[in-house]
Amino acid sequence: MAFHKGDVTLSEVEGSCIMQGKSQQIHIAGKGAISAIGNNVAENFASLRNLQTGVSKITVLTTRYAETLPAAEVKLTNEELAARCGLNSNEPRTALFSLIAAKEAVTDANIPDFKKWRTGFVSANTVGAMDKTETIYKYFMEDGNTNKLIEEDPYDAGYVTELVANELGIKEHITTISTACSSSANAMAYGARLIKSNQLDIVVAGGCDAMSRFTLNGFNSLMILDTNPCTPYDDNRKGLNLGEGAGYVVLVSEKVAATLSKKPTTTLSGYANANDAFHQTASSPEGKGNFMAMQGALEMSGLAAKDIDYINLHGTGTPNNDLSEGIAVQRIFGAVPKASSTKPYTGHTLGACAGIEAVYCILSIENGIIFPNLRFQTKMKELDFTPVTELLQNIEVNHVMSNSFGFGGNCSSVIFSKAN
Repeated sequence: MAFHKGDVTLSEVEGSCIMQGKSQQIHIAGKGAISAIGNNVAENFASLRNLQTGVSKITVLTTRYAETLPAAEVKLTNEELAARCGLNSNEPRTALFSLIAAKEAVTDANIPDFKKWRTGFVSANTVGAMDKTETIYKYFMEDGNTNKLIEEDPYDAGYVTELVANELGIKEHITTISTACSSSANAMAYGARLIKSNQLDIVVAGGCDAMSRFTLNGFNSLMILDTNPCTPYDDNRKGLNLGEGAGYVVLVSEKVAATLSKKPTTTLSGYANANDAFHQTASSPEGKGNFMAMQGALEMSGLAAKDIDYINLHGTGTPNNDLSEGIAVQRIFGAVPKASSTKPYTGHTLGACAGIEAVYCILSIENGIIFPNLRFQTKMKELDFTPVTELLQNIEVNHVMSNSFGFGGNCSSVIFSKAN
């Protein structure tokens, strides 16, 4: 991963040849996703093409805000999710999402003798199994037994990753990434590094997150939730809608890619992470960290800004995020290419968003399609560009940049390219 200090790019691990895009290509052999708009990739794609949002009244999560704060829930119970993936329904909802999407990605990759390769699982999330912790906390408040809380709550962020890795039969390398909203992007970047450094041949990378009262109440306390379906990049935007789900890609080395009967359609050609250290929950007004992340990803890919055909914007719908990202995008690109946020479909899925949106970026390249920014009406007065508002089909899409900018200043950009 590329790290930054000020305006100087550092690459302590990968070296200058990788920063110039001269290392081996990282191919994407498979993809899997579950979100509020679909329980698999095909269903997600159909909803995107039909402009079908997943944002609606909260019905799965038990919360006092069910009537006032819309969200993008997966409309399946834990029992229904468990039946789809084979886990016990008592396992965390986050893990159920993770296994469904990761299994789909591995199946889609269809790698012969999958277990003979050095394989890793790099999975991201932000709140682990908070849905289970909230239940145990209720019991703790009733009897005050601290030991019971400690003994019965093993559900940290890493628990979810280890549980799913075990189900996938992956043992060589298992890592959990948690860097707020950039988590899945950093999981993919780290997975690519493991392959480039010849430590692994295959990495299943992405992320997952589930709705919880902790998350909903926390974002509500920050006063950045919209009481209506969100409108990213609109001048009248009022905030974000939370969502849930999971998205994974199967990253493979050139050696593995050469053995596949179904040749990979895309590569992970660039990635970078930066931090402007401006504020715990806000981006700098000028989008400095955003700019450095996009600049670093372009440098690694060896592409020029003009080569990017589409930007999948982070685009949460909050006043701060969209403005800082928009300013940075204009600074990088000048004449901004086609761009849109897909969060009006899925809500902001936190640690899962970059994984889910990676799948959407790959679909864009494979199908020559760009998904519109739903519900956009009024151009932001501070920006010179507007997002795509209509479904664009039958166009050439060779390179897509996907942005994920999170709390704590964690800013990451990844670039997907059509395979040669």
